[in-house]
Amino acid sequence: MIHPFTYKTANEALNLIQSGHRIFIHGSACTPLYLLRELAKQKERLKNVEVISITLQGKIDIANPGFENSFHINSLFVSEPIRSAVMDGRADFIPAFLSDIPDMIRTVLPVDVAIVQVSAPDMHGYCTLGTSVDIARTAVNCAKYIIAQVNPQMPRTHGDGMIHTDRFAAMVFHDETLPQVDYSSKITETELQVGSNVAALIEDGSTLQVGIGTIPDAVLKALGGHKNLGMHTEMFSDGVIDLFEKDVINNKMKKIHPNKLVTSFALGTNKLYNYVNDNPAINFLDIDYVNDPHVIRRNPKVIAINSAVEVDLTGQICADSIGKYQYSGIGGQMDFMRGAALSDGGKPIIAMTSQTKKGISRIVPYLQQGAGVVTTRGHIHYVVTEFGTAYLYGKNLRQRAKMLIDIAHPNDREFLTQQCYVRFKTFI
Repeated sequence: MIHPFTYKTANEALNLIQSGHRIFIHGSACTPLYLLRELAKQKERLKNVEVISITLQGKIDIANPGFENSFHINSLFVSEPIRSAVMDGRADFIPAFLSDIPDMIRTVLPVDVAIVQVSAPDMHGYCTLGTSVDIARTAVNCAKYIIAQVNPQMPRTHGDGMIHTDRFAAMVFHDETLPQVDYSSKITETELQVGSNVAALIEDGSTLQVGIGTIPDAVLKALGGHKNLGMHTEMFSDGVIDLFEKDVINNKMKKIHPNKLVTSFALGTNKLYNYVNDNPAINFLDIDYVNDPHVIRRNPKVIAINSAVEVDLTGQICADSIGKYQYSGIGGQMDFMRGAALSDGGKPIIAMTSQTKKGISRIVPYLQQGAGVVTTRGHIHYVVTEFGTAYLYGKNLRQRAKMLIDIAHPNDREFLTQQCYVRFKTFI
């Protein structure tokens, strides 16, 4: 029997939101762009509405100047559409480990209304949270009202994302192309060398955590000769598909969720969205489980691959800001860096090019003023550039400085050596 349900107009649905409410906005490929466009039209009716979210995609009108009295964005991860608002003081940023955000929603950030984008209902009346279960699972569990943008282009995914239409206070049908991101064509030769150096650290049978971007894709391109890899990752993109189809990633060596790729969200192209659609080999699970270091460590040989904006000579990692410019957020880097370190045979890796595209060294004597430390020097193990690998675990500050200078760009090594003497009173 087909479960009965009815749709409302966007205006009818959004009238559930009242001034003073705190609302949650679904993120990544699930960003409900249609409802957000319609929400912006209610600027005059609404005042002091707090908006919480993690990564958002697309054009977000309520982040523009002139909307700040109606909508105050209080983001847990700063993505491109809201960076200017944060830097201009029209929005705020909450530093948080990704694994902690569900608990924040349950305790200090209670949600009045959750706006989510979901897959079409099945014959039993169940939709899914599609490509982003992450913190959305907790948001819909806790929100007083749930407004769903139902999109037939949203993949139906397996895992924790199931939600019955009876839970929705309002459903709005809108057929809309999902946001797409593709880094595969942007990978440079330098990044391919970084990927090759990282791949050399990965043993057969390892469990991978990779993110999105040119460095993660470069690593994945270098893994074609590996065997029996698994994935337990907060997110993934198109680069995983080829390895999955070639049985390089088969998840059979994992101790928890064997034979399943475990993730919390996915962001990429339509090829990826078609691949995850109704794919029982891929489980989208709640972020406070996926990113729990005590869960991560249960798999053997966990390889956490993350990147950095800069690293100082003691091993402090800045990954979320460029000086005082808030570029992103803490995210899941520390969750997986710690989980990998605790895993039997695990390796927490920071992978980066030695210089930025502008030729500025990523290895620096001191972090820029205002820079945030995401991974502390007590948590760092491996740092990889195109010039090699520095294994910092158990090394003193002088040893770390030498190892990091050895993998810096040759053009920067003399300056770094001079600064090392200023700081540590020794030539290396």
